[in-house]
Amino acid sequence: MTPDTRHRVIVSVPQQRLAVLDNGVLLATYPVSTSKFTLGDAPGSRGTPLGEMEIAEKIGGSAPSGAVFKDRRPTGEVLAPDAPGRDPIVTRILWLRGREPQNANAHGRFIYIHGTPEERNIGRPASYGCVRMRSRDVIQLFDIVGWGARVTIVNEPLEAVMQVAPSAAAAETPRQ
Repeated sequence: MTPDTRHRVIVSVPQQRLAVLDNGVLLATYPVSTSKFTLGDAPGSRGTPLGEMEIAEKIGGSAPSGAVFKDRRPTGEVLAPDAPGRDPIVTRILWLRGREPQNANAHGRFIYIHGTPEERNIGRPASYGCVRMRSRDVIQLFDIVGWGARVTIVNEPLEAVMQVAPSAAAAETPRQ
């Protein structure tokens, strides 16, 4: 399997936004939710790790929107957005692997980009370390990026780290 070197994902913690680029051209941005606890990669910290990572595994490609995963396996249950009660991992999983000492524990800590039924919390820190997305958004991202695509999580605005083509600013995903 050849790694995806064409696409890049950048997550801005202060903006709670994720950008996906195709050869440097901005394809879309999405609201996300990172850790409500801290930034970092220490085991047990519940922090969102910073730095350069990659997509180690893609899980759930044929699952319906809202499909619940336990230990990266579908349970058969499907939840609607903002379903009350629980906060499982839903829809799709992009499992991250750290590429630097500062995020070397990401894979072993099960840090994912994944769907959440708690869509009302998207746009503010609410996770236990992962990067959460709305189900419809994580499906789109899952379909765009491949295994090995680079994921960078930063503690600064997207504009400070993105190098995109001048016309790419118009690619902003409309809010619904």
